[in-house]
Amino acid sequence: MRKKIIAANWKMYKTPMESLEFLNAFLPKVHDHEASEIVIFPTATSLSTVIDRVRGTHIQAGAQTMHWLNEGPYTGQTSPTMLTSIGATHVLLGHSERRLYANETYEHVSLKLKAAIAHSLTPVVCLGEMLVDRQGGFTKDTLMAQMGAALSNLPAASTKTLVIAYEPVWAIGTGSTASPEVANEVHAIIRAELARVFNLEVAEKTRILYGGSVKPENSAALLAQPDIDGLLIGGASLDPVSLAKIIHTHPK
Repeated sequence: MRKKIIAANWKMYKTPMESLEFLNAFLPKVHDHEASEIVIFPTATSLSTVIDRVRGTHIQAGAQTMHWLNEGPYTGQTSPTMLTSIGATHVLLGHSERRLYANETYEHVSLKLKAAIAHSLTPVVCLGEMLVDRQGGFTKDTLMAQMGAALSNLPAASTKTLVIAYEPVWAIGTGSTASPEVANEVHAIIRAELARVFNLEVAEKTRILYGGSVKPENSAALLAQPDIDGLLIGGASLDPVSLAKIIHTHPK
């Protein structure tokens, strides 16, 4: 049984003080919920604050991106060693907004994935197709290209902590959501590719999350699908009540 993951991507929202206010309201609502793993991805300036506040709870915190090197002349970047030094446990890699606005390439995602694994950070590798890809029937081709690049030369033994997040770009922040059945079909394609690239054991153990306009009203139907192992939530995770409702749609 793959334990569900509920992940909150706060994107470029919340100062450290706002993050604390959120957590003070949120933590009491989920203190007894251990059926799923809960991970928060705050802004870089709030990450240390969030880590300190959730210490001793079952909530974990990670970064929204990182560089693949430990140090160097890379202004504005954060290294994996910097993340682990403050207690981060996870890192998002290859989010579509990073690919679109920060020119993050397939090669960058691959390098970051290997660095995350080497530093015992749980990597959440994001995949997703544009609307033009879906309309043209190229969803599978696009996802396979992204997966192939990210997972190239990765030994099966290194996939123990690998998490994949399927986020159709056309559904992120648009209010449009892939139906639970369509999302599950895509997850099944991703899982079949994991079996082909690695083996059936890796495919069965790897958790695949869905993201894209997730909200309390659709979360239960998504989580009920057999190949959807959790959710990566954007806008709806910015409100403690909304996020708690989504978490409680997965029974204890």
